[in-house]
Amino acid sequence: MKYNCDLISDLLPLYKDEICSEASRKIVEEHLAECPDCKKMLDSLNDITIDEKIVKEKEEVIGTQAKFFKRKSALAGSIIGLIFSIPILVCLIVNLATGAGLTWFFIVLAGILVAASLIIVPLMVRENKMFMTMVSFTASVVLLLGVICIYSGGNWFLVPASATLFGLTMLFSPFIVSRRPVNAYVKNHKGLAIMCADTATFVLMMLAIGFYAGMREFFPMAFAVSMPLVAMAWAFFAIIRYLRFNACVKTGLCIASAGALSGVLATLASSAEASMSVTGVTYSSGVSVPPIAIVAVGLAIAGIGFLVGKNKGGKK
Repeated sequence: MKYNCDLISDLLPLYKDEICSEASRKIVEEHLAECPDCKKMLDSLNDITIDEKIVKEKEEVIGTQAKFFKRKSALAGSIIGLIFSIPILVCLIVNLATGAGLTWFFIVLAGILVAASLIIVPLMVRENKMFMTMVSFTASVVLLLGVICIYSGGNWFLVPASATLFGLTMLFSPFIVSRRPVNAYVKNHKGLAIMCADTATFVLMMLAIGFYAGMREFFPMAFAVSMPLVAMAWAFFAIIRYLRFNACVKTGLCIASAGALSGVLATLASSAEASMSVTGVTYSSGVSVPPIAIVAVGLAIAGIGFLVGKNKGGKK
């Protein structure tokens, strides 16, 4: 044999993966035609049975560990659930023993459900843990507000419930849209989904406050002040997310849109002065600079950014 087996054994992995040079390939093939030991070594390298077995064993180990941790999580959740049931049972007995009936017992039960939504749900749920935890926490908080409202004989439930829903939507929606199962539906429109959810819950909160206040003057005042701000948020989002310009152009357009909407806000606020005088609410737009000046500055910045970006693009 012309070449040493040690040299050929070093070249075999490269030969097998077809990444060796043409000269090395010819050397290996000539040697394999004369050396059965090296031929056997190449056959063992081409045998993928061992690799498949290793992959299968790896998957089995991972699956076994996953089942183990799921069982441990379920056991921990069950134990914590039993611990939570102790104060519930004690409150039930005391509530009945004092002759109060099932009154404040439900408040305690709803309060414990809030804690359980953050502790037990992540341990017990097998899939979509974050989504289910956030949804259950929001539902339990709203339930607690409802129970307290019923117990106190009030009619204010919609106001704190809608406000809570709006606040938690703003807090949780960026995480929910990035997790299963919601991300499969929104796909590349996560920002749009967040804006829609925040706007919908905000409008719901404003309606709930208006119906609770019972004042026809509230709606023109509240929406005259808040809707331009909501429109400004949507304008910023649309400019930043969907316009394909450089940052300078986007900044200028945001400033211009803020100036235009501040003018709309001042106009609507002045038209709602009669409502404000009835309700005793005073309002100041806080705009000391004329809106037209803000719009002009923003458009100037956007124009500069556009020209700079165009010149850079031309040079490239």
